[in-house]
Amino acid sequence: MGTEGRQLAFDLPHRPASGRDDFLVTPSNEKAVALIDLWPNWPSHVLILLGPPGSGKSHLAAVWRETTGARIIAPPEIHKESVPDLLQKGALVIEDAPGERLDEAGFFHLLNLAREQKASILITARQAPLGWGIALPDLISRLKAAPVAQLGAPDDELLRGVLVKLFADRQIAVDEATVSYLLARMPRELDAARSLVAEIDRRALEERAEVTRNFAARVLGDITSPGLFAEDEG
Repeated sequence: MGTEGRQLAFDLPHRPASGRDDFLVTPSNEKAVALIDLWPNWPSHVLILLGPPGSGKSHLAAVWRETTGARIIAPPEIHKESVPDLLQKGALVIEDAPGERLDEAGFFHLLNLAREQKASILITARQAPLGWGIALPDLISRLKAAPVAQLGAPDDELLRGVLVKLFADRQIAVDEATVSYLLARMPRELDAARSLVAEIDRRALEERAEVTRNFAARVLGDITSPGLFAEDEG
Protein backbone atom coordinates (compact mmCIF):
# COMPACT_ATOMS: atom_id res chain seq x y z
CA MET A 1 0.00 0.00 0.00
CA GLY A 2 1.11 3.59 -0.53
CA THR A 3 2.98 5.69 1.97
CA GLU A 4 -0.10 7.80 2.62
CA GLY A 5 -1.93 4.66 3.69
CA ARG A 6 -0.65 4.67 7.25
CA GLN A 7 -2.16 1.69 9.04
CA LEU A 8 -4.14 2.82 12.05
CA ALA A 9 -3.74 1.29 15.48
CA PHE A 10 -6.29 1.38 18.28
CA ASP A 11 -6.24 0.40 21.91
CA LEU A 12 -9.91 -0.10 22.71
CA PRO A 13 -10.46 -2.82 25.29
CA HIS A 14 -11.66 -5.97 23.58
CA ARG A 15 -12.52 -9.58 24.28
CA PRO A 16 -12.46 -12.72 22.14
CA ALA A 17 -15.76 -13.47 20.42
CA SER A 18 -16.95 -16.16 18.08
CA GLY A 19 -14.91 -16.45 14.91
CA ARG A 20 -12.08 -14.04 14.26
CA ASP A 21 -13.77 -10.86 15.43
CA ASP A 22 -13.16 -9.04 18.69
CA PHE A 23 -15.91 -7.51 20.76
CA LEU A 24 -14.98 -3.88 21.36
CA VAL A 25 -16.13 -2.16 24.54
CA THR A 26 -17.09 1.53 24.31
CA PRO A 27 -19.54 3.84 26.11
CA SER A 28 -22.41 2.61 23.90
CA ASN A 29 -22.18 -0.92 25.29
CA GLU A 30 -20.03 -0.91 28.42
CA LYS A 31 -22.93 -1.03 30.91
CA ALA A 32 -24.53 -3.98 29.13
CA VAL A 33 -21.19 -5.77 28.95
CA ALA A 34 -20.59 -5.19 32.65
CA LEU A 35 -23.98 -6.66 33.55
CA ILE A 36 -23.47 -9.72 31.38
CA ASP A 37 -19.98 -10.12 32.86
CA LEU A 38 -21.57 -10.58 36.30
CA TRP A 39 -22.54 -14.12 35.29
CA PRO A 40 -22.78 -16.54 37.07
CA ASN A 41 -23.71 -13.98 39.75
CA TRP A 42 -26.58 -12.42 37.83
CA PRO A 43 -29.32 -10.85 39.97
CA SER A 44 -31.76 -13.28 38.31
CA HIS A 45 -31.57 -16.49 36.29
CA VAL A 46 -32.92 -14.54 33.30
CA LEU A 47 -31.30 -11.49 31.67
CA ILE A 48 -32.79 -9.57 28.75
CA LEU A 49 -30.36 -7.91 26.31
CA LEU A 50 -32.09 -5.04 24.49
CA GLY A 51 -30.80 -3.00 21.59
CA PRO A 52 -31.66 -1.62 18.16
CA PRO A 53 -30.71 -3.45 14.96
CA GLY A 54 -26.98 -3.30 14.37
CA SER A 55 -26.08 -2.71 18.02
CA GLY A 56 -24.29 -6.04 18.45
CA LYS A 57 -26.77 -8.11 20.48
CA SER A 58 -25.99 -11.33 18.65
CA HIS A 59 -22.26 -10.70 18.91
CA LEU A 60 -22.42 -10.14 22.67
CA ALA A 61 -24.66 -13.19 23.06
CA ALA A 62 -21.98 -15.18 21.21
CA VAL A 63 -19.38 -13.91 23.67
CA TRP A 64 -21.56 -15.15 26.54
CA ARG A 65 -22.05 -18.46 24.78
CA GLU A 66 -18.28 -18.91 24.56
CA THR A 67 -18.10 -18.43 28.33
CA THR A 68 -21.05 -20.62 29.29
CA GLY A 69 -21.35 -23.23 26.55
CA ALA A 70 -24.96 -22.12 26.13
CA ARG A 71 -27.21 -23.38 23.38
CA ILE A 72 -28.62 -20.70 21.05
CA ILE A 73 -32.20 -21.03 19.81
CA ALA A 74 -34.92 -19.00 18.11
CA PRO A 75 -38.26 -18.40 19.90
CA PRO A 76 -40.27 -20.84 17.70
CA GLU A 77 -38.14 -23.69 19.09
CA ILE A 78 -39.72 -23.23 22.50
CA HIS A 79 -42.62 -25.52 23.35
CA LYS A 80 -43.49 -27.42 26.49
CA GLU A 81 -42.13 -30.77 25.28
CA SER A 82 -38.77 -29.26 24.30
CA VAL A 83 -38.11 -27.41 27.55
CA PRO A 84 -36.11 -30.08 29.44
CA ASP A 85 -33.82 -30.61 26.45
CA LEU A 86 -33.29 -26.86 25.96
CA LEU A 87 -31.88 -26.55 29.46
CA GLN A 88 -29.55 -29.54 29.34
CA LYS A 89 -26.43 -27.34 29.20
CA GLY A 90 -27.56 -25.16 32.08
CA ALA A 91 -27.39 -22.03 29.92
CA LEU A 92 -29.52 -20.89 26.99
CA VAL A 93 -29.62 -17.96 24.56
CA ILE A 94 -32.98 -17.05 23.02
CA GLU A 95 -32.29 -14.84 20.00
CA ASP A 96 -34.53 -12.05 18.73
CA ALA A 97 -37.55 -12.53 20.99
CA PRO A 98 -40.46 -12.78 20.66
CA GLY A 99 -40.10 -13.96 17.06
CA GLU A 100 -42.97 -14.47 14.64
CA ARG A 101 -44.78 -16.80 16.99
CA LEU A 102 -44.26 -17.64 20.63
CA ASP A 103 -45.64 -20.57 22.63
CA GLU A 104 -46.38 -18.51 25.72
CA ALA A 105 -47.22 -21.48 27.93
CA GLY A 106 -44.04 -23.24 26.81
CA PHE A 107 -41.98 -20.10 27.42
CA PHE A 108 -43.44 -19.72 30.90
CA HIS A 109 -42.64 -23.37 31.64
CA LEU A 110 -39.08 -22.77 30.41
CA LEU A 111 -38.57 -19.84 32.78
CA ASN A 112 -39.99 -21.80 35.71
CA LEU A 113 -37.82 -24.83 35.07
CA ALA A 114 -34.73 -22.65 34.63
CA ARG A 115 -35.36 -21.15 38.06
CA GLU A 116 -35.82 -24.60 39.61
CA GLN A 117 -32.64 -25.92 37.99
CA LYS A 118 -30.66 -22.70 38.56
CA ALA A 119 -30.05 -22.48 34.80
CA SER A 120 -29.27 -19.17 33.10
CA ILE A 121 -31.16 -17.69 30.15
CA LEU A 122 -30.04 -14.72 28.04
CA ILE A 123 -32.80 -13.26 25.85
CA THR A 124 -32.00 -10.82 23.04
CA ALA A 125 -34.70 -8.48 21.78
CA ARG A 126 -35.24 -5.15 20.07
CA GLN A 127 -37.88 -3.97 22.51
CA ALA A 128 -38.92 -4.64 26.10
CA PRO A 129 -41.36 -7.49 26.84
CA LEU A 130 -44.27 -5.06 27.24
CA GLY A 131 -44.08 -4.56 23.48
CA TRP A 132 -44.13 -8.25 22.59
CA GLY A 133 -47.92 -8.59 22.58
CA ILE A 134 -47.91 -11.31 25.23
CA ALA A 135 -51.36 -12.36 26.46
CA LEU A 136 -50.38 -14.65 29.35
CA PRO A 137 -50.31 -12.46 32.50
CA ASP A 138 -47.96 -14.73 34.46
CA LEU A 139 -45.43 -14.71 31.61
CA ILE A 140 -45.41 -10.96 31.14
CA SER A 141 -45.08 -10.53 34.91
CA ARG A 142 -42.09 -12.85 35.00
CA LEU A 143 -40.40 -11.10 32.07
CA LYS A 144 -41.04 -7.63 33.49
CA ALA A 145 -39.18 -8.69 36.64
CA ALA A 146 -36.08 -9.77 34.68
CA PRO A 147 -33.10 -7.38 34.71
CA VAL A 148 -32.30 -5.64 31.41
CA ALA A 149 -28.94 -4.97 29.77
CA GLN A 150 -29.38 -2.11 27.28
CA LEU A 151 -27.18 -1.68 24.22
CA GLY A 152 -27.18 1.71 22.54
CA ALA A 153 -26.73 2.33 18.84
CA PRO A 154 -23.03 2.03 17.95
CA ASP A 155 -21.15 5.22 18.78
CA ASP A 156 -18.33 6.70 16.69
CA GLU A 157 -15.68 5.13 18.90
CA LEU A 158 -17.11 1.66 18.41
CA LEU A 159 -17.69 2.01 14.67
CA ARG A 160 -14.21 3.43 14.16
CA GLY A 161 -12.64 0.58 16.10
CA VAL A 162 -14.65 -2.02 14.19
CA LEU A 163 -13.68 -0.50 10.82
CA VAL A 164 -9.99 -0.46 11.72
CA LYS A 165 -10.15 -4.03 13.06
CA LEU A 166 -11.95 -5.30 9.97
CA PHE A 167 -9.44 -3.68 7.63
CA ALA A 168 -6.55 -5.05 9.70
CA ASP A 169 -8.05 -8.56 9.62
CA ARG A 170 -7.92 -8.36 5.83
CA GLN A 171 -4.38 -6.93 5.90
CA ILE A 172 -5.55 -3.67 4.35
CA ALA A 173 -3.67 -0.55 5.43
CA VAL A 174 -5.94 2.49 5.70
CA ASP A 175 -5.27 6.04 6.79
CA GLU A 176 -7.28 8.11 9.21
CA ALA A 177 -8.86 10.17 6.44
CA THR A 178 -10.32 7.04 4.85
CA VAL A 179 -11.79 5.74 8.10
CA SER A 180 -13.21 9.18 9.01
CA TYR A 181 -14.78 9.54 5.55
CA LEU A 182 -16.52 6.16 5.81
CA LEU A 183 -17.54 6.74 9.41
CA ALA A 184 -19.33 9.97 8.51
CA ARG A 185 -21.33 8.41 5.65
CA MET A 186 -22.03 4.73 6.41
CA PRO A 187 -25.13 3.36 8.14
CA ARG A 188 -24.76 3.33 11.93
CA GLU A 189 -24.75 -0.45 12.21
CA LEU A 190 -22.00 -2.97 12.93
CA ASP A 191 -23.16 -5.29 10.17
CA ALA A 192 -22.94 -2.42 7.71
CA ALA A 193 -19.28 -1.97 8.65
CA ARG A 194 -18.59 -5.65 7.96
CA SER A 195 -20.40 -5.51 4.61
CA LEU A 196 -18.67 -2.30 3.57
CA VAL A 197 -15.15 -3.49 4.37
CA ALA A 198 -15.82 -6.80 2.61
CA GLU A 199 -16.97 -4.95 -0.51
CA ILE A 200 -13.97 -2.61 -0.46
CA ASP A 201 -11.66 -5.61 -0.14
CA ARG A 202 -13.41 -7.45 -2.99
CA ARG A 203 -13.23 -4.44 -5.29
CA ALA A 204 -9.60 -3.71 -4.42
CA LEU A 205 -8.60 -7.28 -5.27
CA GLU A 206 -10.69 -7.29 -8.42
CA GLU A 207 -9.27 -3.97 -9.65
CA ARG A 208 -5.80 -4.46 -8.12
CA ALA A 209 -6.29 -1.07 -6.53
CA GLU A 210 -4.86 0.60 -3.47
CA VAL A 211 -7.41 1.38 -0.75
CA THR A 212 -7.20 5.14 -0.55
CA ARG A 213 -9.88 7.55 0.59
CA ASN A 214 -10.90 8.22 -3.01
CA PHE A 215 -11.16 4.50 -3.76
CA ALA A 216 -13.21 3.83 -0.60
CA ALA A 217 -15.44 6.81 -1.44
CA ARG A 218 -16.05 5.41 -4.92
CA VAL A 219 -16.99 1.99 -3.57
CA LEU A 220 -19.32 3.51 -0.99
CA GLY A 221 -20.90 5.67 -3.67
CA ASP A 222 -21.43 2.65 -5.93
CA ILE A 223 -23.33 0.75 -3.27
CA THR A 224 -26.92 1.07 -4.32
CA SER A 225 -28.19 -2.44 -3.53
CA PRO A 226 -30.26 -2.44 -0.31
CA GLY A 227 -29.09 -6.00 0.24
CA LEU A 228 -25.47 -5.05 0.89
CA PHE A 229 -26.19 -3.22 4.08
CA ALA A 230 -28.36 -6.05 5.40
CA GLU A 231 -30.05 -5.31 8.71
CA ASP A 232 -28.10 -6.81 11.59
CA GLU A 233 -30.30 -9.07 13.63
CA GLY A 234 -28.03 -8.64 16.61
